[in-house]
Amino acid sequence: MKEITLRQVEVIRAVMLRGTINGAAEHLGVSPPGVSRLIKHTEESLGIRLFERRAGLFVPAVEAGPVFDQIREVYKGVENLQSALSSLQKGEDVRLSFASSPSVAQFIAARAIRTIRGRYPDLFIDLNILKIEETMDYLLLERGEFVIMTSPVNNPGLESEEIAQGKVVAILPEGHRLAEQAVISVRDLANEPLIGVDPSDPYGAAMARPFREAGIEPNHSMRGRFAQTVVSLVRHGLGVALIDEFSVAEVYMPGLARRPIAESVPVTISVVTKKGRVLSNFAEFAIRQFRKELSEAHLYWQGDGRK
Repeated sequence: MKEITLRQVEVIRAVMLRGTINGAAEHLGVSPPGVSRLIKHTEESLGIRLFERRAGLFVPAVEAGPVFDQIREVYKGVENLQSALSSLQKGEDVRLSFASSPSVAQFIAARAIRTIRGRYPDLFIDLNILKIEETMDYLLLERGEFVIMTSPVNNPGLESEEIAQGKVVAILPEGHRLAEQAVISVRDLANEPLIGVDPSDPYGAAMARPFREAGIEPNHSMRGRFAQTVVSLVRHGLGVALIDEFSVAEVYMPGLARRPIAESVPVTISVVTKKGRVLSNFAEFAIRQFRKELSEAHLYWQGDGRK
């Protein structure tokens, strides 16, 4: 049995829609003789009449009605496919779930999401804020596709990839006497009211490390669970603190002075995923945006650090 090609289907539909060879040729952007020859060849090769010629018009032949019904269904399916592709490209009816540590969520996440929203305007985004102990269940139970973390996660079911490096900085109330210095040492902070996170917490331990390496046991006057809490307490003049640079990566932070510290203390940002899980295109795009925003935030700190 002779088969029909997609090109023949396309030409038949064009003649059906426009009713003339010239109209079909214009619709397809080809020459009329080519359309005429293809219609004639199709009818001869299939052994059926597709159109009746009436006063220069091409009218679908009655006996070919089932053929035209199928052609309509084919193009309806193509239109539905195009609609589905368009929806997917915009993120319609699709959900992107991911999480971040509090430090990155404060400012970096919003910037990354702004770009994600620009690329996929209808994508539903579910952002969770997690501490390190909550990360394993979140990923292993597939509640989200990835987590951006400031602390390492050790679990055989998870894998991590470093996406940025930053550093620990000092924050002080605006107008504090130490803010006059371009660089501050942890020894300068030792006799100040110190605000921090519990050193038994991985993040708190990282912020306490430069004190301990200098032979100083950090003596907190008050503590908060999240970096954002620490920032707020310092801004209200209640003490000084060490913090990762990404937690204060905003251009304008009234009430707060940020200074580099003399001690070199790196902060590594990693993306953590469930081992073997294939990420969606949306998740991969989101991770690229986090990488970009983290890099730009780190560059902002290059220089003398007097922000």
